[in-house]
Amino acid sequence: MRIFILAALFCINICFGQSKYLTRSGTVSFEASMPAFEEVKANNETVTAIFNSANGEMAILALVKGFRFKNALMEEHFNENYLESSKFPKAIFKGKIEQFKSQTGIQNATLSGTLQMHGVTNAVSTFATLNLTDNQLIFNGFVKVNASEYGVEIPKIVRNKVSDVVTIQFDFILTKKSD
Repeated sequence: MRIFILAALFCINICFGQSKYLTRSGTVSFEASMPAFEEVKANNETVTAIFNSANGEMAILALVKGFRFKNALMEEHFNENYLESSKFPKAIFKGKIEQFKSQTGIQNATLSGTLQMHGVTNAVSTFATLNLTDNQLIFNGFVKVNASEYGVEIPKIVRNKVSDVVTIQFDFILTKKSD
């Protein structure tokens, strides 16, 4: 009986293992620019994402220090004063593609779950586009969040130069994981 249970668990792991897609080189960018002022924008091209096509669940991990700005001083302020990356080193999304269809082709989808950033977790939901093939999932979209809802304080001196509404864009090419 014990051998049968172990064999069944092994088979289940093989079956479900085939439904995972992964990348460690996804891109997440954000913009909090205000018109007529210097661009407040950064990119992180080393974001990890995993997707389970069996149930539509997705997890995304971005290291905060991985965001790169055009202006080095802005990057320093972002890490030290705004996101406090030494204290809160990760931004994490956990959620699900609602009503995911495991058929190949392009689909419009709703992504909903929680975003944890700066030590605060909030529910988020957005529309996304995905293109599923046998070995790859191309997934992109954007979500708007308020910095203040994540405890990120914008100092009074720059408040008119930095938007509280932050547009976060994500672009992933996930490859089917082989076990």
